[in-house]
Amino acid sequence: MKIAIHNRPDSYSEEWIDYCKKNNVDFKIVNCYDSDIVAQLNDCDGLMWHWPHWDFKAAHFARQLTYSLESNGKKVFPDSRTCWHYDDKVGQKYLFEAMDIPCVPTYTFYDKKEALAWCDKTDFPKVFKLRKGASSMNVKLVRRKSEARRLVRKAFGKGFPVVDRFSLFKDRIWKIRRDKDLKSVIGFFKGLARLLVPTELEKFMPDQKGYVYFQDFIPDNHYDTRVMVIGDCATGLKRMVRENDFRASGSGSFTFNPDEIDIEKVKIAFEVAAKLKTQSLAFDFVSHNNKPLIVEISYASIIDHNNPGYWDKDLKWHYAEFFEERYMIENFIQSLTANQMQLCSK
Repeated sequence: MKIAIHNRPDSYSEEWIDYCKKNNVDFKIVNCYDSDIVAQLNDCDGLMWHWPHWDFKAAHFARQLTYSLESNGKKVFPDSRTCWHYDDKVGQKYLFEAMDIPCVPTYTFYDKKEALAWCDKTDFPKVFKLRKGASSMNVKLVRRKSEARRLVRKAFGKGFPVVDRFSLFKDRIWKIRRDKDLKSVIGFFKGLARLLVPTELEKFMPDQKGYVYFQDFIPDNHYDTRVMVIGDCATGLKRMVRENDFRASGSGSFTFNPDEIDIEKVKIAFEVAAKLKTQSLAFDFVSHNNKPLIVEISYASIIDHNNPGYWDKDLKWHYAEFFEERYMIENFIQSLTANQMQLCSK
């Protein structure tokens, strides 16, 4: 058995490679951006590649490469079931509805007249989002019909850049006020430069247009809950809403205390992950009338090794060192072993 790993700094791959070295797992480093990547994988049983939402290159082909390799019998992490809906809020809307998954009600339109008519009859506030973006980027609270109509006209006009530089700069200012440290000051000046110099993501990702996406605003949530399910294990954290804001993602204020995590959300996360047959899935939950609702999902999450433990599938808590990346590669190796046994039995 041999695993191919695409190595990227500050990603899951660092721990995957370390795990292979320490446990004598045969592996090789590959470059998924090479034109001959399929040939590079000829002597491998599976590929592990942590590709991020902001990688415009991966957005062009990661899903297609994954499906193609699976069609040839190779295992991939993340596999198609795990990643096709990654950084695609529109895709997640249809998935949640088709699979009867408890979620925040969402509305998408592909016709300007229909969208404007909906604005005239719906109630507010609503939450406007683009299908792409993380850490609360491209997320706005729409309080009035006039605001919603303006966003609709823009969505079916010049559209929205995938990166909102002004909003990101305001986040930098907010972080200075919150952290008051050198790192936040450096971030502020980087943000100032970004107001003038676009990133590669902005240069090469097309503007978002031709559709509009709204979600119901769920009031009285002072935090959201992120639960990540990897195989038979789950971790969780509570993320506090930003001051004078409604968003929790990207706030930097959170706790890993398992006693503060609603166990019902952990239960739902296990059930949905099993239903979707995913390898790794992070859920963002809010609550409405004490009922957990999923806002978004993602196969990957920010790497943080401060979590004090995990829940098993029986919802029993275990205090133990928990590195998400290790559970990913351990589960992946198990799937490769099972796959080889199936092939040998034929």
